[in-house]
Amino acid sequence: MEEPARPTANPQRLLNRELSWLDFNARVLALAERTDVPLLERAKFLAIFSTNLDEFFQVRVSGLQEQLASGVRSRSPDGLDAAEQLRAVRARVDELVSHQCRVFTKELIPALEEEGIRFSNWSDLDLPERDFLVQVFEERVFPVLTPLAVDPAHPFPYISNLSLNLAVIVRHPGTGEERFARVKVPPLLDRFIVTADGERFVPLEQVIAAHLDRLFPGMEVVEHHPFRVTRDADFDLEDEAEDLLEAIEHVLHRRRRAGHVVRLEVDTHMTPGVLALLCRELDLSPQDVTTVDGPLDLSGLWALYALDRPDLKDEPWTPVPVPAFQRAEDPAALFRVIAERDHLVHHPYDSFAGSVERFLDQAARDPRVLAIKQTLYRTGGAESGIIRSLIRAAEAGKQVVALVELQARFDEAANVERARELERAGVHVAYGLVGLKTHTKILLVVRQEADGIRRYCHIGTGNYNPVTANLYEDLGLFTADPDLGADLTDLFNYLTGYSSQDRYRRLLVAPVGLRNGIRALIEREAARGPAGRIIMKMNSLVDPAMIDALYAASRAGTRIDLVVRGICCLRPGVPGLSDRIRVRSIVGRFLEHSRIYRFGADPATADYLIGSADLMPRNLDRRVEAITPVTDPALRARLDEILRVNLADDTLAWELAADGTWHRVPCERGIETHRALAAAACARVDAGRSSDGRA
Repeated sequence: MEEPARPTANPQRLLNRELSWLDFNARVLALAERTDVPLLERAKFLAIFSTNLDEFFQVRVSGLQEQLASGVRSRSPDGLDAAEQLRAVRARVDELVSHQCRVFTKELIPALEEEGIRFSNWSDLDLPERDFLVQVFEERVFPVLTPLAVDPAHPFPYISNLSLNLAVIVRHPGTGEERFARVKVPPLLDRFIVTADGERFVPLEQVIAAHLDRLFPGMEVVEHHPFRVTRDADFDLEDEAEDLLEAIEHVLHRRRRAGHVVRLEVDTHMTPGVLALLCRELDLSPQDVTTVDGPLDLSGLWALYALDRPDLKDEPWTPVPVPAFQRAEDPAALFRVIAERDHLVHHPYDSFAGSVERFLDQAARDPRVLAIKQTLYRTGGAESGIIRSLIRAAEAGKQVVALVELQARFDEAANVERARELERAGVHVAYGLVGLKTHTKILLVVRQEADGIRRYCHIGTGNYNPVTANLYEDLGLFTADPDLGADLTDLFNYLTGYSSQDRYRRLLVAPVGLRNGIRALIEREAARGPAGRIIMKMNSLVDPAMIDALYAASRAGTRIDLVVRGICCLRPGVPGLSDRIRVRSIVGRFLEHSRIYRFGADPATADYLIGSADLMPRNLDRRVEAITPVTDPALRARLDEILRVNLADDTLAWELAADGTWHRVPCERGIETHRALAAAACARVDAGRSSDGRA
């Protein structure tokens, strides 16, 4: 494994990773405020904001708390210790959650009400509406509720992760003795109950609270308050685990049943006594409490988004066919198309089903295909065409290898299920290398042809997952290049066997060559001074050594543009350090997920690379990643088009200032990345119908 270059000493040259991620989530939240975004899309972004924050606490905040509890005194690259980071995170989270509540209650609720969708409290309902919800409660809710008392015979119950609950204080009418009880809000029921007219949405916990007398007959309900718990969900595998599948299942069990509490969410009405009781029983400090001025857990707004109201959503986007693939009517024709020249697909603009899934389906059916090898990071559901094709190929007697990454966080259970399904069908399933996540997105098809064996490759930036392929912006390269085919063969041997391969012909592979390869390209452009040019599009920029290399290039006069969707720890525009660096972020309808790296001022001679890796220590040093050069002039022009649109966007784009604050780019020309690239995809299809142009 490569040794990263030692960064320079001044920590103030870097922004904090955790705070930068929270800034990204703030950009997601800002989409919920935009009046030019359809109303149910705005509700969706509120739900995404909440889900993102849940994962942040389960993984990142829990890690900081563990550092603090264990007495770890190390500092983050920006110079903050765990306690300082936690204080800054809590202050920023409180600010963002307050902002989310204001957006929901002051902006979204009134706007939805004008469209006939009303959020109501139980107290606001008239008698007929209450009667309907009483019936719903009796038929669907009451049978699954289980009140849990706390007294000397009943210890404080285990509160499961991300569960919504009611804290209830009841009083015995005879003795006057008060007791605490917990009622869990059933997670399988919708977050909001809809009234009979289909127009009013009432929080489920309020409907339950209105019927607590049914749960505690003969007792007086003194007070009740909703609360929600978030637990640590980031468990490491035991180093000595011999059976990775068994180890992952153990981790999943621990995640369901263990993990210390990292956050308690309550509303503004909770009394000090009940809050103190919860903090004591959950072993929390007041700093671990998030107070919400509104309903808890707005991730439940996904149920609202499911309403059949197309007038309140984005116009549906149907991915366009890839012209050259569409014309290939049989497996032989499809492979011939790829053998003739490389092809680039850009999802969700280009059809995933009509390109990646079709390629694998044809490979499974083609009697000349001898072997299929593929990595699977997020496998998707049982309906995935990818999984079906691999099973069909194995049943046809082909050599099929699937490297399933069981440690893909929060997708472990689905991956375990798919791995077992593949094994039952005769697929050779491997689980990667000890200590390294396999994050690379690669597919290799070996085919017997008249002139010998030929290898066909797909190298991508996104998961082989048909669901996310319609939501995430990603790229994929189809090629029959012999060097790339040989590289993928070597890489799969490295992943499934005992190969110690550390040199590749064309690919840059982590953890053995990617760091040095990218750093060498940055240093090459730095050596060119003002004639140098670097453009990078990625999800996150965190690695201090890479950031220092970019700073050095800026000081040498090289102009650098960075499009970083999420975390960015680099400070742009600092005189004498980064005044030649500009950073922007595109956040909108589709999740920007592709990685494009361009080195060189002249598009005709510049190096263009795409792949699975961001510039983060984990991608460069602790994961298996692959980045491929793109050499075909037409495909390089398409990559340059994507970069140009991203850099010209003045509708979805934000820019990062030297002080670490993000500002929306002023709209002057009305360029919107997702609309512009969708239009370009449609134009390619139109051109493909009238000529044999490249796809």
